[in-house]
Amino acid sequence: MVGNPLKGMGFGGGEEKAEEETPKDPAAAAGMTREEYEEYQKQLVEEKMERDADFLHKKAERATLRVCLREKYRLPKSEQDENMIQMAGDDVDVPEELLKMVDEDATEEEEKDSILGQMQNLQNMDMDQLKEKASATLTEMKSKAEEKCSVM
Repeated sequence: MVGNPLKGMGFGGGEEKAEEETPKDPAAAAGMTREEYEEYQKQLVEEKMERDADFLHKKAERATLRVCLREKYRLPKSEQDENMIQMAGDDVDVPEELLKMVDEDATEEEEKDSILGQMQNLQNMDMDQLKEKASATLTEMKSKAEEKCSVM
C-alpha cells in the first residue's frame, strides 16, 4: 500500500528493463541458433506440403469413387469431382477396400434382379397371405365389373 507515488507516473523508471529482456530474434526466443531455426522452419514447411499432398490425393480418390458411382447409377456428373481428379493428376485410383464394397453391392443387386433371385423371394413369401391377396383382388375385380356391366 505504501510505495513510491511517483513510480506509477511513468518517468521512465522500469520500462527499459522489460524491453531489453524480450529478444527480437525468433531463433533466440526458441532457444536455438539461427541455422537450427531455419532448418526447423524448412522441416515444418516440407511436412505441411507432404500432408497437403496426401490430403489432396485422398480427396481425389473419393472423387473418383463418386464418379464411378454416378456412372453406375446414371446420375448427373459433378464438375467439382472432375476438377478434383484433374488437380491431383490422372493416376488416381480408387482404394481397394472401396472397390470391394462397390463390387459386393453390385453382385447383390444383380442377384436380386435375376429370375432366380425373384424366385427365392417367392419362396420366402407366405403362401396363405399370397392366396388371400389374390382372392381379394379377384373378388374386387368381379364386384367392379358387376357394377359397370348390366349383363353380369
